[in-house]
Amino acid sequence: MTDLFDHRQVRRAFSRAAGGYDQAAALQREVGARLMETLDYLEGRVPQVVADVGCGPGHAAVAMQKRWPKAQVVALDLALPMLQQARRNAGGWRPFLRRPDAVCADARALPLRDNSVDVLFSNLCLQWVEDLPAVFAGFRRVLKPDGLLVVSTFGPDTLFELRGAFSEADDAPHVSLFPSIGQFGDALIAAGFKNPVLDRDEFTLRHADLAGLMRELRTLGATNAMVDRRRSLTGRQRFARAAQAYDQLRDAEGRLPATWEVVYAHAWGPPPGTPIRIGGVDEVHVPVSKIRIRQRP
Repeated sequence: MTDLFDHRQVRRAFSRAAGGYDQAAALQREVGARLMETLDYLEGRVPQVVADVGCGPGHAAVAMQKRWPKAQVVALDLALPMLQQARRNAGGWRPFLRRPDAVCADARALPLRDNSVDVLFSNLCLQWVEDLPAVFAGFRRVLKPDGLLVVSTFGPDTLFELRGAFSEADDAPHVSLFPSIGQFGDALIAAGFKNPVLDRDEFTLRHADLAGLMRELRTLGATNAMVDRRRSLTGRQRFARAAQAYDQLRDAEGRLPATWEVVYAHAWGPPPGTPIRIGGVDEVHVPVSKIRIRQRP
């Protein structure tokens, strides 16, 4: 598959954003809180190993460590400065309490053992991954049978107003494209997960002007990371045309809307041997020792 996103740019953007991320991440914290409610489906089961993939500044990892003090919570993120911020956010604990383990890693290649994770949690990370079937196959690999997968991502209607405004300025993509709820569900099913349940929310935030919205996106690290993005500066004229187009959407209070579509999903790890479907075809792994050798007469 051809990469849709420049993953080095994703790493750079979130590395730069680490220091000020919390100041602008009210929406991300709200989505994370709603996603945490899904953990109640464990119904009293106490996990041994929990992975927070794309942990950012680590608030969810810390909350899960407090929820399950004896569990090993592994906080993983592509951006090392985010992990450093996560360590600081966990630093106020009393010394005899366990803290999450911080690991710098890519969601597309988790450095975790097969069938080792009881709960895999990922809040607003997967929108930066173009090959969802592959990443879900990796999640399934590390998740134990009957382990719980809990994830969220941004959907395609995210920042549609901003995308439309910049389309009036030029033909270059200025807003990253994110998967639909249907694509998300198909990828879960293709990876063999049991009983997937999907839901969605829409949040509309308000901004005084386009420049303020763009500053907030940079603070969050949520800048355009598409491979075919414009590499030069937008330029005053193009920015002015986009701002003029966006101004047509001002509400009665004179503020600009910015929509964020959020897709939530949870599912369960399948029994051993459940096939992975790639391109609609089941892929079954058979150990070499189980393949009979035909003897020549």
